[in-house]
Amino acid sequence: MSAKAASRPRAKPKGKAGARGRGKAAAPSPLGELVRRISAWIFVAMLVALAVAALAVLRVPQMLGGSLGEAAGEAGFSLKHVEIKGAIHVPQLEIYNIAFDQGSSAMPLVDLEATRQRLLRFGWIKDARVSRRLPDTLVVDIVERVPTAIWQNEGRLALIDAEGTVLAPVKLEAMPDLPLVIGPEASRHVQDLSDLTAAAPRLKPVLAGASWIGGRRWDLRFHSGEVLALPEGEGEARRALARFAQMDQAKQLLGKGFVRFDMRIPGKFIIRVSNEPGSSVPSIAPDAPPAAEPAPATPPPRAVKPGSVPDATKTI
Repeated sequence: MSAKAASRPRAKPKGKAGARGRGKAAAPSPLGELVRRISAWIFVAMLVALAVAALAVLRVPQMLGGSLGEAAGEAGFSLKHVEIKGAIHVPQLEIYNIAFDQGSSAMPLVDLEATRQRLLRFGWIKDARVSRRLPDTLVVDIVERVPTAIWQNEGRLALIDAEGTVLAPVKLEAMPDLPLVIGPEASRHVQDLSDLTAAAPRLKPVLAGASWIGGRRWDLRFHSGEVLALPEGEGEARRALARFAQMDQAKQLLGKGFVRFDMRIPGKFIIRVSNEPGSSVPSIAPDAPPAAEPAPATPPPRAVKPGSVPDATKTI
């Protein structure tokens, strides 16, 4: 029995190596610490998502939703930064003031729709998108309006877009190179004017502006000084402008000294020249062949007082 007992292997005593092994296993590794932190952030993010869902979908009582939102804010999900995109003419300071003007800085409690509606009060802003980027940033994406004309009304000038929205006042000495529309309701018909001039694209570069007359029709003004009176009705005005463009291309009506072209009467084209003494009617017809017989002598002009010469007109 003693021999068998002596032949059994003895258990190895636990020495310093085993103690050191236990000590190494107890110390946290960098990877484990990173995983623990990520897990904590994921847990907090889930709390934030639950708070947002409770406020927006489940309609939990306001006190409970506010408590969840404030708890997320204390955990680090609070509004600290605002990122602005697409703002060129809108002052960024105004956007910052609106974005940070919240009832609570906790990200789940930031009212995105209310912030968007306050931004839309600016004339320059056509649309705005407001979104959260966790943990602490509010992203504001601005879509600005495009100025298309200058509106003159009651002695004031304003920059407007195609929808007639007033964007900003304009100073006379710093007017941009845009068409000038005149009249109390002209701003509401800017898009109609753009559609109308599309019928004669070659006239757009020489068009200086337009006046909305009587709430019914347009008078177009050109850079060379002439005025074209168009008829009422969208279709009639479009056809008249297209005809005028063809006539100008064939015989260059603009820049020849005329004052006004009137196409309001169907089938007639009336031209008025300056009523200044000594002015002449420019020729718009092709040169005629010489006459077989000499024309009778014209009587000498009688004297008239300056400024009393009536307008000279031609009807085609």
